[in-house]
Amino acid sequence: MVFDAGGFGQRLKQYRIKNHMTQDDLAERIDTATSSISHLENGTHSPSLKTLIKVCNALGIGVDDLLADSLPVRDSYLDRDIAELLADCNAKEKRIIKDIIITTKKTLREHK
Repeated sequence: MVFDAGGFGQRLKQYRIKNHMTQDDLAERIDTATSSISHLENGTHSPSLKTLIKVCNALGIGVDDLLADSLPVRDSYLDRDIAELLADCNAKEKRIIKDIIITTKKTLREHK
């Protein structure tokens, strides 16, 4: 599987904003130039391993959160996480969750 710089950049921006940080804030925390953060978010540059680790530590996230589209094993973790979330649900809750998933999938695929 190939590294998806665009997807990486979008996720980086989402997590940065979620952490109430500007590009300047993140750049300062990882000791790099603001333009480097901009290039990463725009997908024009790929991070070095050292930068990737610094970014993840600064944002309090795992590497797989940023590399989701580039990691083929990601789905196995999601399957396990979903199974754990459903484990304590009763039949009625599972049916409701199933309906929500069906509707969500339909909406996501219509708005690609």
